[in-house]
Amino acid sequence: MPDGRRDFVKALALAAAPDVPSARGRRYPFTQVDVFTDRPLEGNPLAVFTDARGLGDTEMQALARETNLSETTFIVPRDATEERKRGVQVRIWTPSGELPFAGHPSLGTATVIRKLRGGTAVQIDLDLKIGKIPVTFESHPTGLFAEMRQKDAEFGPAYKTDMIAPLIGLKREDIDPALPIQQISTGLHFIIVPLRSLQAIRSVRFNFPAISEAFPGEPSRPLFLVTRETEDRRARLHQRLVLDGGEDPATGSASGCVAAWMVRHSVARSGEQMLLEQGLEIHRSSRIYVRAERDGDRVLNVRVGGGVVQVMQGEYSL
Repeated sequence: MPDGRRDFVKALALAAAPDVPSARGRRYPFTQVDVFTDRPLEGNPLAVFTDARGLGDTEMQALARETNLSETTFIVPRDATEERKRGVQVRIWTPSGELPFAGHPSLGTATVIRKLRGGTAVQIDLDLKIGKIPVTFESHPTGLFAEMRQKDAEFGPAYKTDMIAPLIGLKREDIDPALPIQQISTGLHFIIVPLRSLQAIRSVRFNFPAISEAFPGEPSRPLFLVTRETEDRRARLHQRLVLDGGEDPATGSASGCVAAWMVRHSVARSGEQMLLEQGLEIHRSSRIYVRAERDGDRVLNVRVGGGVVQVMQGEYSL
């Protein structure tokens, strides 16, 4: 190749080369997992930054926007004695803000911590904004099964069918009259809305301005839809969480509320493990296992579990 041509090609290559950060920049490794599934590219995706020391709130928020997943978590290692006492500190961020608790981020992050620390722990305790959340592990034929214990259920008000049906674009006869529409929290608040059929749950049209007007001045109380008609005959309920910005493939925090609601209203027996299906409408099939125990009017020992699959590893340079 003539010298002039060689220099021209070299100049083009340099111009096209990406602006690679200096090796002196801060580097933050991350792992991405799919939660509530034993198959890659299903379930609910989660990015986990494995050592967030040195990151401030503004940078965590920016990184959560960069990953653009429903949640991104940040592990903040600290003294071993402190971790034994309080758990491993974890921060949970969405693209718009920080959460005190969330379901699939808890399971996914605990699973990543377990792998980083030898892969043999039977329990990892997380220190979240809401407090300590224990996650236990068992080996199943399909892979590792992770299960968290959520907060004891808090039962809030029930709502009338005529109030809720117009908010989701349905007729009152689309709502199951045998079960209550009720607000419940096992860490975060949700309003459980039982529908009669898969056709009904797939016909919803949320009126988000009307929902905001219906609950003025209150913190977020998402309407969480369930029906006893399922695609998988082994599943007890089919469920959906439709939000203003899209649909959640799997909602572990709401699934704990559903477990408590099922046990409280005799849809399930105390201590019975149940399979819930979610995410099928957006082609992210999720399998969520739940159980809870009833003691009089209280529902305790709320458990939510599922599989976790690693799909990616990488590093951010800041």
